[in-house]
Parts: sequence; structure tokens; C-alpha cells
Amino acid sequence: MPNQIQRIIDANLNRASEGLHLLEELARMMLNDTALTQQLKTIRHEILRGDFAFNQTIVQSRDSVSDVGFDIEVAEDKERELPIAVVANARRVQEALRILEEVAKVPGTTPELDAEKFKQARFALYTIEQELLSKMLRQEKKSQLTGLYAIIDSQFLGKRNHIKVAQEMIKGGANVIQLRDKPTPKAELLPVAQQLKRLCAEKGVLFIVNDHLDIALAASADGLHLGQGDLPIAVTRKLLTMDMILGCSVNTVEQAQKAEANGADYIAVGSMYPTTSKEKPIVVGVGRLKQVRGVVSLPLVAIGGINKDNASEVAANGADAVVVISAILGAKDIAEAARRIITSFEAGK
Repeated sequence: MPNQIQRIIDANLNRASEGLHLLEELARMMLNDTALTQQLKTIRHEILRGDFAFNQTIVQSRDSVSDVGFDIEVAEDKERELPIAVVANARRVQEALRILEEVAKVPGTTPELDAEKFKQARFALYTIEQELLSKMLRQEKKSQLTGLYAIIDSQFLGKRNHIKVAQEMIKGGANVIQLRDKPTPKAELLPVAQQLKRLCAEKGVLFIVNDHLDIALAASADGLHLGQGDLPIAVTRKLLTMDMILGCSVNTVEQAQKAEANGADYIAVGSMYPTTSKEKPIVVGVGRLKQVRGVVSLPLVAIGGINKDNASEVAANGADAVVVISAILGAKDIAEAARRIITSFEAGK
């Protein structure tokens, strides 16, 4: 095998290994994702596997000092976000695998190289890149699921303006605004959702749509929230854009475990206390929240009858955020009501 071919093999095995190792570390350390970590590790080990004589030969062919590509500079960003690093390194590995695949087809190339193995690894990485990027993008949004998660419900809003109410909620410290509106025709609801999305984007607050998948997509919402009677989580996850988070309401431990397994990004547990914001609520209490906290790793938001007097108890039992409707929308001063609930919640933490 010509020395030049050996150098190409060595360079691209190194390039693929380095890129895969970074992706593996992101899956392991940033996402705590066992499945993705194992898939990446398996690919890395498979493409690098070879007998000692073969590895010795290609390493011996290495000549970094006289490599004409060493001094060629390409403009690159000195700083970049981790999702961009995922794409850049995935593409780097895919290109290296394609080169190795083609070199392996050249007559006289060592039988240690299996073109089909490199092809399969490349195609597997296309899917892994998509899943890893999606989870990285959603991870940042999931980190914002803390403190106050405020819902604008048409039933309690009355004739007040959605945007003005949302502004007061955000002024009071809400990190998440959800639009919940079942009766309004969607042609009328979409402009409201779009305005709320713009406001939340300006303020650095998450905007979630309840139930309506089409409205969430059309308004480019940050996420969608579903109940037990809505579209299945696994189906919905495939329909959302890769950066949209997906929440699910549960009232049992089993429902929470199923939601996590099927791709939910956060779980709402309730009802914590008796509430008037939902017909015939199932009151499960803070004990259920604590049980769910013990079996799932997703962010948990507590919902149902939460106010400034009990938010601390909810926080003490494992909630990352509290969902509030009537205790805020029913107050004369929305911003002040929000602040008091947050103060109570933080005291419980």
C-alpha cells in the first residue's frame, strides 16, 4: 500500500476519532444520555479497531511536519455555541468516514479497511447528529423551567389584553408564559400567539402553547404542553421542530415514567391542591410530586391551586417551577402577585 494512501488513512482515522470523542463527551457530560453516549462510543471503537501491525504501519507513515495542509488557515469562529460545535464535528466525522470508505475501495488497499463498515457508521451518524443537536437545543430551554410558570387562560382573562397581562407577569418575574385557550377560533388565536411569542423572545422568556400543536408550530413557540387526553408524546415529538420542548401533565408516577420514556422534556404534576381553574381536578398532593421526583430526571413543574401561601411547600417537595393561573390572574396587581409567589417558592427551595 503506497505511503501516501497510508497517510490519508491515518489522518482521517484521527479526524473521525477526535470528532466522535467530542460528540460522545457532550452526550455523556452535558446531556447525561446513556443511549447516545453508547452509540457514539461503539462507532468510535468500531472504526478504530485493527491489529497492531496495521496501526503501527499507518502511524509510521505520519509526517505532520511536512504536511502542506498544516499551514493552510481557514477562517473559523473563535467562539461558538455548543450546538454549532455538534454540527461542525458531526460533519467532520462524516467527511472523514466518506474518505475512508472511498479509499477502502481502491484496489491494493489493505483488507483491514472495510468500506461497508465506514458507510454504515456514516449513515448512523446522520441520525445521531440530528438527535444530539435536538437535545442540545432543548437543553438550554429546559434550564429556563424554574421559578414561576404563568398561564394565561382565556377563562380567567376576561376582557383583558393578553399582551398587557403577559407583560405584567414577566415584570413580576415569570420565566415561562403559557397560552391556554380552548374555545377561541384558531384564526383569532394565532395572531395572539404570535404577539406573545415576540414579547417573550424580546424578554428572554419561554413561550408555551397548550394543546394546539398547529398554533405552536405556526407561532414558532418555544414549546407545546399536552394533557393525558391529547396527542401521544412519542407522535408529537416527531411533529415538533427539533428545538421545541414538549411538556406533559400527569397525576400518577406511571404516567410520569411513560412521558419521560416517550420523549417529554418536562412534566407537570398535579393537582397539588383543590383548584377552580380546571373542571373536576384530581388532587394528588405534594406527596405525589415527591414520588415522581424520585423516579424521573426531567424538570418538574407543580400545578393546581398554588399560591403565595403554599408555593414554598411545593418547592420543598421537588418542584423546579410552579404553574400558577388564578392566584395571578385573579389579583389586582399581577406583577406583585407574581413576585410574592416567587418569593415563597424560593424560600421553600
